[in-house]
Amino acid sequence: MARVKGGTVTRKRRKKVLKLAKGYTGSKHLLFKSANAQVMNSYRYAFRDRRQRKRDFRKLWIARINAAARQNELSYSKLMHGLKVAGIDINRKMLADLAVNDATAFTAFADAAKKAL
Repeated sequence: MARVKGGTVTRKRRKKVLKLAKGYTGSKHLLFKSANAQVMNSYRYAFRDRRQRKRDFRKLWIARINAAARQNELSYSKLMHGLKVAGIDINRKMLADLAVNDATAFTAFADAAKKAL
């Protein structure tokens, strides 16, 4: 039985990995072995960080809401509790956007929360 040379298939697979490794520094974009290891790590980071991004944005929104709430003599937790008691259902993303771009609308929400408390 003769051995099978993997020429074209192997080259295609390696070229695919090296194309994915474009832009990496050092030998990571030149040598298949190190490029493959880095591409595998990159997939892991991408998977992890798709979830991490959601956490990071929520943290950002909370920080913005808290800053705007304190300008209206409220803490973040009191504001959120007041809105819940008042029956105002608005998510943190929209509230943070109002805090940055429309201070008067945010103040109206803050006043409604104060009344409810």
